[in-house]
Amino acid sequence: MEGALSAVPSRAGGRLHGSRCADCSVATYPADPACPRCGGPAEPVVLSGTGTLWTWTVQRYAPKSPPYVPPAAGFAPFTVGYVELAEGVRVLAVLDIRPEDAEIGMPMAIAAGDGVPRATGAVV
Repeated sequence: MEGALSAVPSRAGGRLHGSRCADCSVATYPADPACPRCGGPAEPVVLSGTGTLWTWTVQRYAPKSPPYVPPAAGFAPFTVGYVELAEGVRVLAVLDIRPEDAEIGMPMAIAAGDGVPRATGAVV
């Protein structure tokens, strides 16, 4: 999906860095020094790189610019969705899959990169 919010990550396979509450164990992404549930202290944690597709849609109009910068060829619709990780946190990501291949509950691999996280269908 060249041009979807950002270029393809230069750090392919980069892990997502979140946080986990020391008191109630809630995981968050992106990382936060305080827990959104109980307000307790949160410690940095590297999140799993796989999960399941929780929901998805097709972004059919260009996001507000700035910060979005359309590619030279112009805006092209892209697939975006939430991937639920084993830690229970849902991460918004550009999905590098065709809309007709997206299925709620399908396994996904997710990685950090330049811009928003990106996810692909995971091999089972």
